[in-house]
Amino acid sequence: MTNTIPFTKKALASSILLWMRTDQPRQQGMEHWKGPHSKIISASPGLDEYRQLHLEAVNPGLWPATHGVETAIPADRKIDGVAEVTFASALAPLQGRAQTKLAFQDEVNVFRRTLMYAGPPNSTRWYERTGDTGSRALIYVRRREGVGTRAFRRHLTDALVPALAKTAKLTELRTQVFMPWNERLWNTPDVAHDNPADQRFHASLVLGFADAAARAAFFDGDEISTMSDELSMFASAIHAYNVSEALTYVREGRVLPHYAQD
Repeated sequence: MTNTIPFTKKALASSILLWMRTDQPRQQGMEHWKGPHSKIISASPGLDEYRQLHLEAVNPGLWPATHGVETAIPADRKIDGVAEVTFASALAPLQGRAQTKLAFQDEVNVFRRTLMYAGPPNSTRWYERTGDTGSRALIYVRRREGVGTRAFRRHLTDALVPALAKTAKLTELRTQVFMPWNERLWNTPDVAHDNPADQRFHASLVLGFADAAARAAFFDGDEISTMSDELSMFASAIHAYNVSEALTYVREGRVLPHYAQD
């Protein structure tokens, strides 16, 4: 199947997976991330977009059970939120080193573990969709052992994406295929970065729906079973999270005076 859905390639993007400290209320950490920490990141030069995805506290996994695939999210690895950072150019991260240093210093105030995943330049795709988004799902995919990166990426972009676009009534669709994880990309002090090889992810998708009912209809529908069976040949884990809030702080290179709740 050939992918013919219009999309925009982003110059460089990264996703930072976040786990809140457990010695203070979870919501306290989420509010610090939403407030003081967001101001540090938003001030970084060279950003195209900065968005926070806040995940529900209870997230056992939206993806249906699939033979040979881990779809139940392990409690000890359940993510609390994800920072989506999209740069205006591949060289832009070098412009924000001062703000990155401040972010490093602030992380210990709110997070207990942080992991950065980044894709090669122009590997992130934002597909053209229409309509307002009232509900989202964030999906992380782990490549099956023995499957090559090229075959994995081809199935994602040329088979899974067209199937999603045909089946689901999506209002948003974003994909990112990651480079091999490297702790040195985001090795903040006094925060854990443990990420065993068998727990790492290799791609992510953001699916937007008109509302929670449309999202539930997709995950409870029959069509997703066919997609999942085909994906199981390439993936050993599919963790699908319910997103409680999507907050945009920088859009098209412009810092918003107040975050936009998308």
